[in-house]
Amino acid sequence: MAALLASLALPVWAVAAPIPTPAQVQAAYRSSEAQLFDRGGAGLQALRVDMQARRLPWVALADISPALQQAVLLAEDQRFMRHGGVDIAAVATAAWDNLFSSKARGASTITMQLAGQLDPALQGSRNGRSVGQKWQQMRAAREIEASWSKAQIFEAYLNLVSFRGDLQGVAAASNTLFGKAPSGLNQTDGIILASLVRAPNAPLAAVTRRACALAHEWRMDSSCQLIGQRVQTALQRGNQLLEPAPAPQVARQLLKQAGAQVASTLDGALQRFAQDTLRQQLAFLRERNVNDGAIIVLDNRSGDILAYVGNAGGSEVDGVTAPRQAGSTLKPFLYGLAIERRLLTAASVMDDTPLDIATGGGMYVPQNYDRHFKGHVSARTSLASSLNIPAVRTVLLTGQDSFYNRLKDVGLASLSEPAEYYGPSLALGSSEVTLLELANAYRVLANGGLYSTASVRPGQAGAGKRRVMDAGAAFIVSDILSDRAARSMTFGLSNELGTNFWSAVKTGTSKDMRDNWCVGYAERYTVGVWVGNFDGQPMWDVSGVTGAAPVWHDVMAYLHRQVASHAPKPPVGVLQQAVSYRPAFEAPRREWFIAGTESAVIAVLDDASRPPAIVYPADDSILAIDPDIPQPLQRVFFQAQAGHGLRWRLDGRDLGPADDSLGWKPASGKHALELVNGKGKAVAQSAFEVRGNALARRD
Repeated sequence: MAALLASLALPVWAVAAPIPTPAQVQAAYRSSEAQLFDRGGAGLQALRVDMQARRLPWVALADISPALQQAVLLAEDQRFMRHGGVDIAAVATAAWDNLFSSKARGASTITMQLAGQLDPALQGSRNGRSVGQKWQQMRAAREIEASWSKAQIFEAYLNLVSFRGDLQGVAAASNTLFGKAPSGLNQTDGIILASLVRAPNAPLAAVTRRACALAHEWRMDSSCQLIGQRVQTALQRGNQLLEPAPAPQVARQLLKQAGAQVASTLDGALQRFAQDTLRQQLAFLRERNVNDGAIIVLDNRSGDILAYVGNAGGSEVDGVTAPRQAGSTLKPFLYGLAIERRLLTAASVMDDTPLDIATGGGMYVPQNYDRHFKGHVSARTSLASSLNIPAVRTVLLTGQDSFYNRLKDVGLASLSEPAEYYGPSLALGSSEVTLLELANAYRVLANGGLYSTASVRPGQAGAGKRRVMDAGAAFIVSDILSDRAARSMTFGLSNELGTNFWSAVKTGTSKDMRDNWCVGYAERYTVGVWVGNFDGQPMWDVSGVTGAAPVWHDVMAYLHRQVASHAPKPPVGVLQQAVSYRPAFEAPRREWFIAGTESAVIAVLDDASRPPAIVYPADDSILAIDPDIPQPLQRVFFQAQAGHGLRWRLDGRDLGPADDSLGWKPASGKHALELVNGKGKAVAQSAFEVRGNALARRD
């Protein structure tokens, strides 16, 4: 109340500051906590902003338990309703007792105490109030009684009085010590709180003695032993951490000013369900060394964040905005780029056989999750079953820079390094992304290639709307991610990725099992889930299907309890036709194509039937030498298609047969690589450049 009455250095007999009205006192009152509301206007969470004292919103006298009111009157001012601010009989008794007692006794009425709460100049020091302060306190109490009603005085007093520690006001005390609203306090609660008014920080034994004395005076049917147990429980509860709040990370983002009431886009019921579901899954996974997790739920159309669980594992880290390694969750954007540029179709044949790639950091040798190779598979199966080798071959096809730029376009701003830093492993999610970025990128797929921002602030989502991906490619990728049969090669037909409504989903697990993802979408919602350990410890035997997917499945099921989800309609320029394979490594089916790329028969040619070609390095490639790598490890491996009977020729110099890959010690500069036949005629060429210190001479 310092804002109401200036803190003046008053002479002993000076007139105190003007008395405020009840309306002014209530208007100046500020809860120490800001309140977060969900999208429906329901209170979701309070966050304490003012750390000097804990105050909750003002409580009307009618909403305060009569039991507490009676207990406070019994303890502090039994003649409150009869005196005019100063209890003359009590003052006289106190003055007489103080003549013969070494311990001073006060006679402050509730109105006098309120005067001290309103005017800092009337507040006593550690040694009590001076005679002048006491006199001014009584004068102020008489003025308050002259202009306020008894109900207004008592209401203000109960909202301003301190009970325990930093608990100021009945709302903070009842909520913290008893977990109740002020209206729900019983007689025992009331005498405990009334016992704290006189000495808020008294030890347990002293509070118990005073509460027992009040119970005896009130003739309550409670034993002192029982009252002591209730006192101990209340005071211990005030020192304990309560259950985690529903949306602490969002509260910290939005609540900055004490007493503020802030709306959000969150759905309160969904937020609590998502948090509870994630906690249950983490409890189940704890024996596999999984301790942390996060969830984000987006409205596809608006971009509103409907649920935001930054951490259900007890850490202070916000898992929605913390960058983590993406794993296979980036593959849909790679295949979408290749389909958009007509480099692949969903029916294209992919080669899932061992692959070695020379990089500036040495040889990159990708492996599939199960360490097995499938041979010939379609692009549909490669993406849905999350095969790694075809993905790496695809990024070599699209180019690392193009794929990197596509990831930037869909909103993955956490990619802070240039494309060459990540290399071909970018196809397998070697980069770090945030859950919010990743889920919103999947929302691009759900919206047919349109990007816009997501936000937890009402009216701020959906900004920056633009097309970042071909609608046809987005449709085909969504169809692949919804295909249970296509993902069965890796995940089987029965798993947590399947729903009884249309949905598209992808899992991902980072290197060394440190991060586990499941991100997917239906017609109206996108849900992203991450589980792992914020301290970087690896999980034990956890995959996307067993880690994050069960939470994704349960949240998706909750969202669609009464809401249908329909498959998207094909956009203009996308058609479907029957395809078959020769040889029949996959069954005939109807497949989606961007118009002009369709084919009824997909034939796999044997090596003898393929035209000679240089697979690596591709034409116009730029290779970099890393001076930190020992010279014996620096190699570029030339790879040829249909190279049987042909020879390698580099810069006019014969290097040997092209039947298999050839390791070459790189030399800086521009080079011309050729495949030549027995007559010395070039049948395939590739021009590339090596940058860095020379390791080999070109002589």
